[in-house]
Amino acid sequence: QVHLVESGGGLVQAGESLRLSCAASGNIFSVDVMGWYRQAPGKQRELVASITGGRITNYADSVKGRFTIARDMPENTVYLQMNSLKPEDTAVYYCRAVVRLRGSWIANEYWGQGTQVTVSS
Repeated sequence: QVHLVESGGGLVQAGESLRLSCAASGNIFSVDVMGWYRQAPGKQRELVASITGGRITNYADSVKGRFTIARDMPENTVYLQMNSLKPEDTAVYYCRAVVRLRGSWIANEYWGQGTQVTVSS
């Protein structure tokens, strides 16, 4: 009923930038929190950044000052601008959205399929 489509991953060198995008589509009444998570090999999935409907943002300490999250409310799209990338940022990045469907009082979470970000030293 809801699909999250991510784009923008790739291979870059340390110090370079990437911009991730995630668009939510489907039977959507409203989108509450949107965010980005990442999972490196052998590690647990962790929050990178999130943004509420009121545009309140939250960042992992490891990305503060380097990454910026933003959203386009009418398009139900969230962006992650990643600057000064480091090899330790290498991971699969997943988009997450908390969505209220039309005709429902319940909010459900949905995940994208993931996009690979690789930073070489």
